[in-house]
Amino acid sequence: MPSADCLTIPSFLEGLTPEMGALLSIYLMYWRFEERIETIELTPALAKGERHLIIGLFRPRRMGELAKEMQALPSTVTALADSLEDKGLLERRRDPDDRRAWLLCLTDAGMALRQSLSEQASQIFRDIVGLDDADRAKLTALLGEVGETIFRTGLPKELKP
Repeated sequence: MPSADCLTIPSFLEGLTPEMGALLSIYLMYWRFEERIETIELTPALAKGERHLIIGLFRPRRMGELAKEMQALPSTVTALADSLEDKGLLERRRDPDDRRAWLLCLTDAGMALRQSLSEQASQIFRDIVGLDDADRAKLTALLGEVGETIFRTGLPKELKP
């Protein structure tokens, strides 16, 4: 890694505060990631919303909880769940804590697809950020801390668990 005295500011960041430069870089990273994740070939093929729902199903979850997290209407999550259920990737189960509610659960095929999607997305992340292992570990740790802080203190009331 170059020493601090020989670092140059990329031209697209000139005139910005370091914080604004960081935000712009995060936005560019997200934009590039969203562009590249669409190139992942999965069987069965999944729409963007279906991919997001699959990733969100790290444990059985209620549809309302997923709708809040995805900032989507409950009817949208229902439609996505119907599609994923038709593809054999998830199933609905009664919530043992509230028999009126339903939980979405990945099937074995859904868990395998989620794992494949996660591994491929991780490779895309590594390619996009272009950092060595040590710097990428620092970045992911710092971004994890940021995410925890936002989740704990900064989520809009309607998205808080």
